[in-house]
Amino acid sequence: MSIHLQRDMEILTKELLSLGSMVVDAINKATIALIDRRADLAEEVINGDDAINQKEVQVEEECMKVLALNQPVAADLRFIVVVLKVNNDLERMGDLAVNIAERADYLSRKEPISASLDFSKMVEGVKRMLNESLDALIKKDTGIAKSVLKMDDDIDAINRTMYVTLQEAMKKDPSTIKRAVHLLSVSRHLERIADLSTNIAEEVVFMVEGELIRHNTECYTD
Repeated sequence: MSIHLQRDMEILTKELLSLGSMVVDAINKATIALIDRRADLAEEVINGDDAINQKEVQVEEECMKVLALNQPVAADLRFIVVVLKVNNDLERMGDLAVNIAERADYLSRKEPISASLDFSKMVEGVKRMLNESLDALIKKDTGIAKSVLKMDDDIDAINRTMYVTLQEAMKKDPSTIKRAVHLLSVSRHLERIADLSTNIAEEVVFMVEGELIRHNTECYTD
């Protein structure tokens, strides 16, 4: 690797991690806004979306510059391809954080639904998946990446339980329907963030091992 390419790759990594930090912060605030009924935090997330979008464009432009000026091959090229994909996934997570914040803002002004909803457990699981997928990317650690893939089933199970619980609440008391729909949306958005975290983990495996494991569930087990 040339000195110029190494410098450009380091800059690219730094910019991608900056975007990741912004997205993690947005998800943290959005979920706190939901659980603690904090409309002020929800507003911060909504207002911060433009900054995430701008950073995503900046990272993409940096990738294009590195490709044009250095014409990388093999592992270096795989790294840039992965950065482009992860960049897009992170921007989509930012959008999902805004969606959660918008639901949290509405719900903060309404009476809570009397139902057993373990959003705290779901939030912690999703945040762990995202943080560990980014950690795997930084360290180029496929072991961490593959552990993230195994966590996804737990989030899917919680999402299904949320659906059943809220469906019962709506049947029992139709006045809860609008609030329940907002909560269902939150659960679905969290589940999508988990899916996008698995995308990042899969890309780490591709980057390090050159193996595409999407749709290959055998790779998720030892």
